[in-house]
Amino acid sequence: MSKRVYNFSAGPSMLPPPVLEQAAREMMNFNETGMSILEISHRSKAFDAVILAAEENLRTLMHIPEHYKVLFLQGGATLQFSMVPANLLTGTRKADYILTGVWAKKAAEEAKKYGDIRIAATSEDANFSYIPKTRPADFRADADYVHITLNNTIFGTRYAEIPDTGNIPLVADFSSGILSEEIDVSKFALIYAGAQKNVAPAGLTIVIVREDFLGKAPSETPIYFNYKTHADNGSMYNTPPTWCIYIAGEVFKYLLAHGGVAGAEENNKAKAGLLYDFIDASAFYYAPAKPDSRSLMNVVFRIGDEQLEKKFVAEAKENELIDLNGHRLAGGMRASIYNAMPMEGIEALITFMKKYEEENQ
Repeated sequence: MSKRVYNFSAGPSMLPPPVLEQAAREMMNFNETGMSILEISHRSKAFDAVILAAEENLRTLMHIPEHYKVLFLQGGATLQFSMVPANLLTGTRKADYILTGVWAKKAAEEAKKYGDIRIAATSEDANFSYIPKTRPADFRADADYVHITLNNTIFGTRYAEIPDTGNIPLVADFSSGILSEEIDVSKFALIYAGAQKNVAPAGLTIVIVREDFLGKAPSETPIYFNYKTHADNGSMYNTPPTWCIYIAGEVFKYLLAHGGVAGAEENNKAKAGLLYDFIDASAFYYAPAKPDSRSLMNVVFRIGDEQLEKKFVAEAKENELIDLNGHRLAGGMRASIYNAMPMEGIEALITFMKKYEEENQ
């Protein structure tokens, strides 16, 4: 097996090789400090420059308005399933959730511990194979917020259009879609994203929150659960995930030098289009996700024969195409093709798929 394979894992996932090479060069001596980035104090001027540049570059990439705070936190998106209602479910204590997959469902279940959670729409009736259409009238007018999951890694769907919630604040889990396509941040009250798909290693969570949604948490909220705590302390109330923030910053620089989010979106649409077109033209493979709801990041596909699917994953691995097994709840195969996956990886996968089809018809 070669030193570098095509890693189709749903996360942690591929990172741009130039970023990894830069990190390797600086591993023993970061920016002439005589220390590794893993060793420097988060209170040092050297790290202060890292986190400030990371925030500035993320703001540039996503066109984040000035009246939004950017937080670099720990705990993954799973912690945000609790932090969101702890901070925002504080008015009428009502929130509406749209269920489009496992993580959306988990988020709703956790929020039920904090108040009145209503499922405004769901695609569970069709095994989460589509994004349900909604209108502002589908949501409770007095809800504190509406929650969506932008991209669904397990079942391979995404919102092609952001739902209109009228005057109700919109909250979104961006974990597997952040930086993959242009999004109007101003449509959201709060965005959160685990970093291990398009941004950095596991261990970092990005939160982008409109300033007027800070300070709403009840007084009994644990101090670490309060977004205002982190906003007031520049994401350094306690030791932040310094290594992950450093890598994220390098990824942001890389994206800015390669066309920004618009460039990433163009590449992602080309990659996903090539793979979906091949699957749709095949009589051997099929994609369960409805065409108007298909993910750009996670292409789920099936053969329909579990033994042939298991064999596919095993033989793909022998051909340096790694982690193509589908999630146990969805079955089949899944190619996660995040920003760092090159077009050559898609072409190599399709070449293998053609060969496998010919040999197993």
